[in-house]
Amino acid sequence: MFGQPTIILSKPIKSVTIQDTRPASIGSEDTNNMGGTELISQTQINPDLDANNTSADNSKAKEAALLQTCQIINNIADKLKKFNENLIAEHKEEIAKLSVEIARKILVQKVEKGDYEIESIVKEALKNIPTRQDVEVHLNPEDHVQCQKSLHDELNSMLSEIKLILDPDIKRAECSIKTPKGTIQSFIDEHLEQIGEALGKVK
Repeated sequence: MFGQPTIILSKPIKSVTIQDTRPASIGSEDTNNMGGTELISQTQINPDLDANNTSADNSKAKEAALLQTCQIINNIADKLKKFNENLIAEHKEEIAKLSVEIARKILVQKVEKGDYEIESIVKEALKNIPTRQDVEVHLNPEDHVQCQKSLHDELNSMLSEIKLILDPDIKRAECSIKTPKGTIQSFIDEHLEQIGEALGKVK
């Protein structure tokens, strides 16, 4: 008597049809003795194989979904960057004006509180003058007092080489320097205007 044959398949079986190809002379008794043919899939032999394949497929699907999400985020970031650049370019002039106005308010508050050094302002303005001969620095009365005090405190100060003029027409934290070759002014409004022009030229 033959043993029962076993066929091992690599994939699960969806359906099976067994056709009877034996000669008609073979009786029913012989049929019972021959036995049937049993088909066994690989997953029946090793159930963990199908589970491992499913886990690998899920992992690949998650990796693909994560990659797609990263691409979407990068695309959104690029669009936001371009939108921001276009927004700044379209409103560059308005942004420059707003920045200047903010700076103006801050400076006004500092001047009102006396939070500035008039000596530094004058010295910065004097850098644009090649000579110290016959130089007059016109100052606000309050700033004039402070500069006169600096003359006594610093004997070697560059302020000792010039003549300080009390001028009520000059605002605090500002000065006007007169030389034989012309006049140099250090006014807050002029400085802010220069800053605004520089900001307007920024690309």
